[in-house]
Amino acid sequence: MNYWLMKSEPEEFSIADLERVGTEPWSGVRNYQARNYMRDGMKLGDGILFYHSNCSPPGVVGIARVASAAYPDPTQFDPHSDYFDPRSPADAPRWLLVDVGFERALRRTITLDDLRAQAATLGDFPLLARGNRLSVLPVTAKQWKHILSLE
Repeated sequence: MNYWLMKSEPEEFSIADLERVGTEPWSGVRNYQARNYMRDGMKLGDGILFYHSNCSPPGVVGIARVASAAYPDPTQFDPHSDYFDPRSPADAPRWLLVDVGFERALRRTITLDDLRAQAATLGDFPLLARGNRLSVLPVTAKQWKHILSLE
């Protein structure tokens, strides 16, 4: 099993929204590296740390699971979508997504400051790297266990 961190702005889609709907397509990712993680790395059942970003305080707020294999993101073909990509042909889609399934909300937010305070233990944790703005990040099994121990 692999582990991931996926960021969402809570005003757009929160852990409470995921709990309400149960499973959601993780659409709108328009970064090649994040897309590649979903396409090549994510497998059905992988663990996800659900992270609220661009809010106060940002942090890990829940646990989800990868609920599907990667498939074409339909928003790339919709000219009315903010994520429309006219250069992505239907016969060779550029952008993929996975479905994300709710597991549980955390008892408390594990804030970015909490994670920074654990930098030595977390080691090479991509979220803490300067300039890293990816919405999908790999997490090692050791990092996963340690982060959840902070709950």
